[in-house]
Amino acid sequence: MLCCLGMYPNQADARSEFVSIGGGPTGGTFNYFANGFSTYVPKQIEGLRMSSEGSGGSVENVRRVHSGDFHFGISYAVDIGLGAQGKLPEDDKKYDKVRCIGYLYGAPAQLIVRADSEFQSAMDLKGKRVAVGNAGSGAATSAERFFRHIGVWEEFSPQFLGYSTAASAFQDGKIDAFWVLVGYPNASVIEASTQSDVRLIDVGKDAEETGFYDAYAYAPATIPAGTYRGQDKDCITFQDSTLLTTRSDVDDKIVYEITKTIWSEEGIEHMRQAHGAAKELSIENGFKNASRPLAKGAAKFWEEEGKEIPSNLKPID
Repeated sequence: MLCCLGMYPNQADARSEFVSIGGGPTGGTFNYFANGFSTYVPKQIEGLRMSSEGSGGSVENVRRVHSGDFHFGISYAVDIGLGAQGKLPEDDKKYDKVRCIGYLYGAPAQLIVRADSEFQSAMDLKGKRVAVGNAGSGAATSAERFFRHIGVWEEFSPQFLGYSTAASAFQDGKIDAFWVLVGYPNASVIEASTQSDVRLIDVGKDAEETGFYDAYAYAPATIPAGTYRGQDKDCITFQDSTLLTTRSDVDDKIVYEITKTIWSEEGIEHMRQAHGAAKELSIENGFKNASRPLAKGAAKFWEEEGKEIPSNLKPID
């Protein structure tokens, strides 16, 4: 557990405190956010040092925040909620020490194929090579949930490649499709579309027709036409919610000060300059779609902002 941070610069005994935040693979949106936080927050809070740590992504961050390897982490709401129940893929451990702080952005599933390919549905990818994200990432986990649910996972060859690597493999013809779960427009999809037109499969239709929304807490979403070169129509898909998290025993004052700094007018503007997905970072969106109780320090901030905290999200320790 962290000791209280020396928040007040005129205090003679003010001292330095270090916190870490788990982001994601290099070049991914998680990484941009973690780097943005670790650059901005220490400049605003006296005595705080903050390090952005690379990781496999959402699921790894759930595990490492729970274990105390990271003080803070960025994860998807579905992974956070299922992790607390011991329902992560092939992992029945309960990661129930993770607490939510606030909503960052929505991350739609994007299944990319070549525009001139025959694929019209995710069902058509049986027997094909599909990159699904790094092992342990939120992208790979969501892909496995979705493709298992529709009965395709055992019928194709999943390739555990990061986004940039997947884009290169796609350009070289080594894979037939690739999957990302991230805000749009995404750099890897843009990269893949530089050599040929791409098309996004309407995975939202497959999700609705197979009862995917009844099985998992994903939400319908639309990626507008023209988001990517060659994308001439809206894509019907589903999305997860990206949340900033912490561990239940991280010092309440530190959590409060970091939350207040990030969700300040200046903090929000800094993050919007760092990445376009931060357009959803706002006081209005607050802690929407949080899938675990709020940390006490975060709850204090949101209550000061006039947010009513539902009973299922009230701090529990």
